[in-house]
Amino acid sequence: MSSPEETTPAQRFAKAAPAYDPSKDVEEKLWSGGYSPRAMIGAWIGCLVASGLLIATAIFLPSVMEQVDRRVIWGIALVGIVAIWGYAALTYLYRRFSVHYELTSQRFIHKHGLLVRTTDRIELIDIDDVAYSQGIVERMLNVGAIKILSTDLSHASLRMIGIEEVGRVAGLIDDARRKERRKRALHIETT
Repeated sequence: MSSPEETTPAQRFAKAAPAYDPSKDVEEKLWSGGYSPRAMIGAWIGCLVASGLLIATAIFLPSVMEQVDRRVIWGIALVGIVAIWGYAALTYLYRRFSVHYELTSQRFIHKHGLLVRTTDRIELIDIDDVAYSQGIVERMLNVGAIKILSTDLSHASLRMIGIEEVGRVAGLIDDARRKERRKRALHIETT
């Protein structure tokens, strides 16, 4: 026989489950960003070194090979310098303007594309893991890459490169993920 103090599992569940109030479920923006200019410093240094080598070659090659016209060598060197710097600049512009990320209290939003923009949303409760990596130079510049693993079918794995303050941003994503999971989770006792 049951006493009045005993309750059914359904009654315990109803009591344990918080009442859902949509007005309290406000989505707030926690972070937004994209590709950091600091992430390209290695490429800019590489361009400087390559430019220096091309100039040195243009200066010293005619003295070694007398049959070579100086104007041709300098023309080739200048074309090479313009091509190297142009490629680096176009790579930077593409990365800077084609990708944008936004973290809210409920979702991670990933926008990509220049001419055709695609927006993907990953629910924070679908994110399984957040990790970040940095090379030696990236650690000095405080930039890096974040990898997000999720159960979302459109982005089971998302790698975000060139993120400034990478440790703080990865921590924000992970903290928001854990908070959202706790908020939406129901702890049910087994009988």
